[in-house]
Amino acid sequence: MGTFHVGCKLENHTDRSQAVTVPRALVDTGSEYTWIPAKTLERIGVSREKKDLVFTMANGQTITRSVGFAILRVDKHFTIDEVVFGEPGDMTLLGARTLEGLSLVVDPRRKKLVAAGPLPAA
Repeated sequence: MGTFHVGCKLENHTDRSQAVTVPRALVDTGSEYTWIPAKTLERIGVSREKKDLVFTMANGQTITRSVGFAILRVDKHFTIDEVVFGEPGDMTLLGARTLEGLSLVVDPRRKKLVAAGPLPAA
């Protein structure tokens, strides 16, 4: 499929005036969570709500990180989601949960995100 990056905007979920643009996040459908540098999240006042969550990296290494809540925007799409406080050396990732919340899917040929279509209902 190849890889590609997108820009996104993050907002503090309790004070939307506190926001920042992340110019390049790797779209990673293999990652459940979205990973954003801790300094970026702290700059807009995102709190560490869940501490010491255990993650298994692609290479099998186990690490712990904190998680908070933020509003994420890509173009006209937005959602609220849990975001990982990335540490130095961690990649900035837009994960599968956020993509689902945004109702976006990967178009592998054009290497871009596209609308997923109508939401299924029971």
